[in-house]
Amino acid sequence: MNWSKMRSAALGDRPQSPIPPEVKLPVLPGALTEFIRKAEDPHVSPAALAAVIETDAGLTLDLLKHINSSACGVRQKVASVQQAMSLLGIPGTKLHLSTTAVRHALNARQSKLIHFRTFWGTNLERALFARHVAELLGADADLAFAGGMLQDFLLPVLTSEMLNFYVRFVDAQDRKPTDLHLFERKRLGWDHGQAAAHVMFAWGFPDDLICCVLHHHRGLEILEDPALAQTAAAATAIAGLMPDPFRQAPGGLEELMRLEAAWPAFDLPAIAREVQRQFQEMSPGGPGGRISLLRRCENALLGKEA
Repeated sequence: MNWSKMRSAALGDRPQSPIPPEVKLPVLPGALTEFIRKAEDPHVSPAALAAVIETDAGLTLDLLKHINSSACGVRQKVASVQQAMSLLGIPGTKLHLSTTAVRHALNARQSKLIHFRTFWGTNLERALFARHVAELLGADADLAFAGGMLQDFLLPVLTSEMLNFYVRFVDAQDRKPTDLHLFERKRLGWDHGQAAAHVMFAWGFPDDLICCVLHHHRGLEILEDPALAQTAAAATAIAGLMPDPFRQAPGGLEELMRLEAAWPAFDLPAIAREVQRQFQEMSPGGPGGRISLLRRCENALLGKEA
């Protein structure tokens, strides 16, 4: 997959962001942007890359915490950034730090429509789901995980800066439910996935991750795309059908159940149970107000039986 060619075809090499100039976008740590830029140099040494990360205490602590977590399964404690990078690889380090930095940058932003803890809990569940789907597709599971975490990262900013517009969406959902990206495109001419892709390009994020976010609202239609059907972008788009508190895809759960009926390997209840188990391991503080995918599947099954 030539991700750079796909990103360039969608955004151009000097894209003009559709986001209104008055919208205040988050600022990422300078160490991350420098790391991403230097990581593109095939001749850069691991020591030089590690030194960039080490200039930011927050990124350093987070990377070491992640590599020593049960999710990574290392046998001995990792004490250095360079060792962590050697285990994760440069692409894996880039994906993890990008996701973490975006979360921290958004943590201080307040939205009257989106509860931050619930929002990131939903993102984590979606990322775990995307990783499972990527494994079924034989695609890059780490990329799918990052795509699931970041596909909606711009929504807290947009719903805060463009509150009246998104209040209209919430109100409309009670009368005539519609997909959020269709509502945005009809009234704005762009959607939050396209806007996020432009922001990520400006930040220097990798093209494969940009494409996953750009295409995350294509739903099951992406499985008919010969270029993307077996990629992390498809896994991210399938995860984008999961129900969320903002009701972005009102018919998403029905679409996932339709996929289960057509794809024997896609056992939705089994995946939901495993996602729930992993979520509880990674987020012991609880669901944060969200209704889990497992609960939604159980409720849907009870509805069918009734």
